[in-house]
Amino acid sequence: MNRVPACDGVLVVDKPNGPTSHDIVVCVRRALHLKKVGHLGTLDPLATGVLPLVVGRATRLAPLFAGSAKQYSAVILLGLTTDTADITGNVTRSSAERLKAVGPNKAPALPTPETIAAVASSFVGSYLQRPPEISAKKVGGIRAYKLARQRRPAQLEPVPVTLETFTVLSNDGPRLHCRVVCSSGFYVRALARDLGTLLGCGGCLETLRRERHGTFGLSDSVSLSRVVEDGLSIARNLIPIDALLPEVPRVVVNDQGAHRVAHGNLLQRDEVFPTRSGAPTLANKGPVRILNRRGNLLAIGECLASGALHPKIVLV
Repeated sequence: MNRVPACDGVLVVDKPNGPTSHDIVVCVRRALHLKKVGHLGTLDPLATGVLPLVVGRATRLAPLFAGSAKQYSAVILLGLTTDTADITGNVTRSSAERLKAVGPNKAPALPTPETIAAVASSFVGSYLQRPPEISAKKVGGIRAYKLARQRRPAQLEPVPVTLETFTVLSNDGPRLHCRVVCSSGFYVRALARDLGTLLGCGGCLETLRRERHGTFGLSDSVSLSRVVEDGLSIARNLIPIDALLPEVPRVVVNDQGAHRVAHGNLLQRDEVFPTRSGAPTLANKGPVRILNRRGNLLAIGECLASGALHPKIVLV
């Protein structure tokens, strides 16, 4: 099988409802005839939207995207709780008891819009969130959802998360249309569950669409049907590896420096071109993109206290 030249970068797929994130990875692997494909963050089968996939050499950069913030639009359904914290799960006993208490022809009383807005705002900030019992989190090396299928549900330990914004866009009866911007590791399903608990009426997630993952948005995405139909030609939609991580500081090396980078050797100041401002180029904290003079990304490095530059992730 022929491989598209320079098939390295990020392909953003607009994931449809139904398939798992791994299913999307398999489809892209088949389309590109390439094994080195992975996603940057799981979306539940219920969820749709931005699913960035690292392809080829870009798979080595995956750890650098781990802390990316994400934006979602969601519909939270109040008055119903399930074992998965979303609409696909089994209705729990507490939810059934609430329905029974108000009678067969009545709906449970819902909080006022003012109460909902006040309680929703209390979630904004950093706190410990308990992941849903049915999730991809591992317990003793086993995925939580697998334990649940074996009727051995595990109580997962809360993890630190940050909810940057939680905006209620509209109330449509029991449905809250909202937009969420959150940290990596945040579960919108858990937010729906916890919001319903604090409101006293229960709640679960009905729909979820990821609008942004770090710098990748819906405008960068292609549909899954296009991946299947276009095959190898879908490589034209890759965000090239040289254009990734634009927020990370960069240094440009001369030809001798490029040769040393390829072998993972330390770089010295005389192998790095000075910046236009004349400021030191090897004094950055955190990762640094190492480029050659043609703008090709050679490696991700780190600046050492000695003033040398260590190529940690070599891409050439």
